[in-house]
Amino acid sequence: MKFAVKAWSNGSARAGVVQLGNFPHPIETPCLLLSTRKGLPFFISPDLLPSLPSPDSHLLQVCPLHFLEGLSPKTISNSGGLHQMLGLHDYGLAAVTRDSIQCLPEYNSTNKVGASFETPCGRLLIKPVEYMELISSMRPNIWATLADEVPTWVSDKRNRTSVDRTVRWLDDCIALSPAGGAVFGAIVGGSNVEERRRCAQEVAKRNVSGYWIGGFGLGESRDERPALLNTITDILPEEKPRLICGLGLPEEVLQGVASGIDLFDSVYIYHLTLGGFALTFPFNGVDENESNFQLSDIGSDRTKINLRATVYRKDTSPIVEGCSCYTCQNHTKAYINHLLNVHEMLAQTLIEIHNTHHYLGFFRAIREAIKTGNFEQFHQQFIEGRRNCVAVAAVHA
Repeated sequence: MKFAVKAWSNGSARAGVVQLGNFPHPIETPCLLLSTRKGLPFFISPDLLPSLPSPDSHLLQVCPLHFLEGLSPKTISNSGGLHQMLGLHDYGLAAVTRDSIQCLPEYNSTNKVGASFETPCGRLLIKPVEYMELISSMRPNIWATLADEVPTWVSDKRNRTSVDRTVRWLDDCIALSPAGGAVFGAIVGGSNVEERRRCAQEVAKRNVSGYWIGGFGLGESRDERPALLNTITDILPEEKPRLICGLGLPEEVLQGVASGIDLFDSVYIYHLTLGGFALTFPFNGVDENESNFQLSDIGSDRTKINLRATVYRKDTSPIVEGCSCYTCQNHTKAYINHLLNVHEMLAQTLIEIHNTHHYLGFFRAIREAIKTGNFEQFHQQFIEGRRNCVAVAAVHA
């Protein structure tokens, strides 16, 4: 893996490129890693993956713990790794233990031996040796080291223990690491600024290709997040990429970008799709039709629409006018509403295609704002636009 920063904003936001060995085209950052279940998006089949924007959609997040049920590590290894087994030769795979859906850190059961997770197989204790066996068999392009993630409400002593264990496991994983694959050192510390700083300093001393910032999305407030992020990114070397887990909402992504994060592992699209919601927000956050908001706009909060709502039963327009995704080019809100009402799986497939396409467009707009030196204005305009939309919706509620 190769990474280079190509442009900076007036602050810490930056645009760069990631070059993966098996993919001929560089992937621009900041970018989104598509969440997967055992290596494939939740509702999009392999034959539909080419319908997503390329190369923006060619970086997939995989959770090694998903493969504890079913195929053994030896079988995956004998198949040639995940790329060969899944037929995703032109895609990059980033392995991260936490996926925020099915494999969640369980800090009460974690001990000095290994990290505990709630998984579809029950609560499991994963040791560094076992984790590296999974990584060796999967052969991902990027993999994050094992971490002891804790929520914000734990004690300072527990935070210190979390950092100590994560740094020790980092050394263990590096010692056991297979040839190939970029190692991303895990950084934790909860909501404690000093522990975050200590962990970042220790990890920065190690020979890693990048950094995975964990422990976010576990109870911290939006107001305290920038200080925690800046504490970490101010220490890390500029020439290496930063990947974060737990920031999914557009406002949260902008916070991360403003602090210098490059890669985002998010399950936002999955949760929207599962609920029947489709993204509709303008990329700059300003809704030109805001003044035309009517009480009949049920099923919408100005960011997304609920396609299960009866108001869309006879709506023959696409989800977003002018959207170039496969769903908007070929289907209507009424059709998707029908599919949802009869519990047809195609509904989630079409919604996930649109949501992925739309969110990748949001990241593309962020990159353009950084390149033109307008990210700070873009960020402010987006937040103000979102606040105005919420205020208008509240008035008409």
